[in-house]
Amino acid sequence: MESGIAARAAALEVLSEVLRRRRPLDLALAADIDNAGLAPRDAGFARAIAGETLRRFGQLEALIATFVPKAPPPHKAGPALEILLMGACELLFLGVAPHASVDAANRLAQQDSKAVHFKPLINAVLRRIAKEGKAEIEKQDTAKLNTPDWLWSRWRETYGDDTARAIAQAHLHPAPLDLHVKTDPQGWAQKLGGVVLGGNIVRLGEGHRVDQLDGFESGDWWVQDFAASLPAKLLGDVKGQIVLDLCAAPGGKTAELVSAGAEVIAVEREGERLLRLRENLQRLGLEAIAIEADVRDYKPDAPAPFVLLDAPCSATGTIRRHPELPWIKSAADINISANAAAELLESAAAMVAPGGLLVFAVCSLEPEEGSEQIEHFLRAHGDFAREAVTADDVYGMAELVTPDGDLRTLPCHLAAQGGMDGFYAARLRRK
Repeated sequence: MESGIAARAAALEVLSEVLRRRRPLDLALAADIDNAGLAPRDAGFARAIAGETLRRFGQLEALIATFVPKAPPPHKAGPALEILLMGACELLFLGVAPHASVDAANRLAQQDSKAVHFKPLINAVLRRIAKEGKAEIEKQDTAKLNTPDWLWSRWRETYGDDTARAIAQAHLHPAPLDLHVKTDPQGWAQKLGGVVLGGNIVRLGEGHRVDQLDGFESGDWWVQDFAASLPAKLLGDVKGQIVLDLCAAPGGKTAELVSAGAEVIAVEREGERLLRLRENLQRLGLEAIAIEADVRDYKPDAPAPFVLLDAPCSATGTIRRHPELPWIKSAADINISANAAAELLESAAAMVAPGGLLVFAVCSLEPEEGSEQIEHFLRAHGDFAREAVTADDVYGMAELVTPDGDLRTLPCHLAAQGGMDGFYAARLRRK
């Protein structure tokens, strides 16, 4: 029980960091769980509580509101609401026994100087949820509740009602683990108990400790979602060619290009992320020139025949991996990202040699960051033209190609196999 309390206390701190201070989940997990000295099993439990509570945040909040019409004011109640959310998540989605979950919630409240005053409320509400919660959950519109209004309305407008709902439904399931193997995907799939999706991508189920898998220490593969592997593939045959990989960290696309025989110059603005890229390449036994620079200021020695820009964005295509994103971002973030992407695209285009190829990509579902960027760019740059993506470029998956000839993956694609990240990419040829 004591270790269970420690795990829950760590999860509570993560949720407070994310929901109150809008801190990204990965950073909060690293600070409050990875450094908490928990046993591996307890750390896994803490991660499960925090991740699933955020994944189901909308419906958990709505459920609690049915039993507590007026939420406790945060300045008086401290983390009381987070304790309720966690407890409800344990009861309804993690299969924790009611007596264990309710008792743990009471003990967490007891340890906080503000939440302790709401301990009777927490106890009563969780006991009701243990008895009535499943029936209430079955009445909910799960996909819609777990998608904030600002995203739900955007996706309906962009993709239509059915696809918007399919996207939201896909976000209810954690992403599987995709590995990009250097060679012999069938052999690695058999060795690791996975399946080959396409090319050199082997998919495993969720819940694996990456550093404990065969092939990690020996550098036989790296982690890369299937969709994230497609933009580099759009460059075609790069063997022996110079490729500029812009905004390159953490290095999956760099590794992909080097493995394809390219001479890669990887440019990344953030020093810590560039260090991670170098460490990843070292583990893989791959070599690339890594340069710390802002793409908008970087000037290559000469224009390159191939340029790949994976621009920073709102990352709404990665919500399966980052369930906090809908709740810590807003439409304003999309506008900021879109403006920055336009500047980066201008800079990247200037690095492309005549006759060369530029691939622009974002892991966003929002048109302002993807297709609208390309439309604006092409109207202003008569020296570039779209080179249409075909089904052959993406392993025959015609559903991943837009009518304009761009790449558009959605979390609901490959649903039977576990989905994929949402990516947009366009291929542009300099005349």
